[in-house]
Amino acid sequence: MSTETDVSLSSYNDQVPFVYIVMVGFAGNIAYGLYRLKSRGNNKMSLHHHLNHMCVAAQGFVVGSVTVGMGYSMYREFWAKPKL
Repeated sequence: MSTETDVSLSSYNDQVPFVYIVMVGFAGNIAYGLYRLKSRGNNKMSLHHHLNHMCVAAQGFVVGSVTVGMGYSMYREFWAKPKL
């Protein structure tokens, strides 16, 4: 059963190709944060500070992804559009 309001992840590929990049980046940030939490070693930073650093890293990745996505959309709309 397919309707016009049926939304799947594969339908985003043509419209918004950065969805997959953001998902991989999110998983990467979580994996890296958990790795850093596990291997803190002698530098026992408190859990609060560690989570704060993870949050800042995730926000930085999101801002970078949105910036690249907007740049790509502007390029596709204004410069890569074929002249009629």
